[in-house]
This record gives sequence, structure tokens and C-alpha cells, in this order.
Amino acid sequence: MNEFKPFDDRLAGLIAALSPAGRRRMAADIAKTLRTRQQRRIKTQKAPDGTPYAARKRQPVRGKKGRVKREMFVKLRTNRFMKASGRDDAAVVEFTGKVQRMAKVHQYGLKDKPGRNSKPVQYQMRQLIGFTQTDLDAIENIISKTLD
Repeated sequence: MNEFKPFDDRLAGLIAALSPAGRRRMAADIAKTLRTRQQRRIKTQKAPDGTPYAARKRQPVRGKKGRVKREMFVKLRTNRFMKASGRDDAAVVEFTGKVQRMAKVHQYGLKDKPGRNSKPVQYQMRQLIGFTQTDLDAIENIISKTLD
């Protein structure tokens, strides 16, 4: 059973009463709100359930000079790569372009080649996109404001 089934049943009748333009506007508001909440959560380096992301793999001592100076996913969480859109029937938050593959590898903990000539590496699962209870509450608030 879908975890959103009770939520959908409760609001389906009310949302159906809105005009298509009103639904599109509401979906866009929901998508933008969810994107900012996801970006904030990714910045804190935490999964939707509140657990911290797995740490980066330690670099070999004789590897590259210097150190990794940025936290993970700094560019990935920008509006350029993380798009929010609303349609009549859906609010979508997604990664676009070439970063979509990288985000998928981290989201599900898949294997990938970090470079063209390198061996495949098993990445730790770092859930970038996901819902929390506060996200669902924010969606309900947007819907109730729209319907008022």
C-alpha cells in the first residue's frame, strides 16, 4: 500500500474542485517548498530519517596533494541542478543533466567509475531526496492555504 494513500484520499476531492491553473500554481508552490527543504537537509548532510551521511572514503597518503575542501554535494543542491516544477497532476523535484546519474548512484548506493580509466567503486548510500513528516506537514499547509 502506498504511504500517501490516506493523504491522497483526504484531499483528492478538494483538489479536484480547483481549476487547472490553480492546481498548477499549487503544485509549483509545493515543488519549490520541497526543493528548498531538500536543499537545506542536504546541506546539513543528513538523510530524511535524520541519520548523517556516510563519510567520504579516506584518500591515500600518497594520493593527490591537498585535501577535499568542500562538503559533499555543494553544487548538486543548487537550483541549477535541482529543478522544481509543477503540473496539473504532479509536483516534481528532480536532478537534471549529467548530475542526475551521480545523484542516482549516491541515492541508491550503486557502483560507478569516478573517472574514465578507473575501476568501478561501490558508493555508500546517501539518500539525497526523501520525505520527512515535516515535509508532509508543509505540503498540507500549502494545500490548506490554497483551498481557503
